[in-house]
Amino acid sequence: ADGKNIKAKVLALHGADAPYVPAKDVAAFEAEMKAGGVDYRLVKYPGAVHSFTHKAAGSDNSKGAAYNAEADRDSWLQMLGFLEQVFAR
Repeated sequence: ADGKNIKAKVLALHGADAPYVPAKDVAAFEAEMKAGGVDYRLVKYPGAVHSFTHKAAGSDNSKGAAYNAEADRDSWLQMLGFLEQVFAR
């Protein structure tokens, strides 16, 4: 129910195969954002798990946290585009 209190734009970048965040939690997040009228964007990266931007996380997805170069690159571009949009004058 806290979604209704969010006034800022939100960008969420998610490793779609992350075992720490079940699909039901992602769906609940989206439902809360929609119900609160939040201007949000959720980008899900198939094949990526938790810590997909952290090179030191290794490359073994079975551990639940692993680096994913493709998701890292795209998430960086997504973030830059988001910040450009938010702070454009």
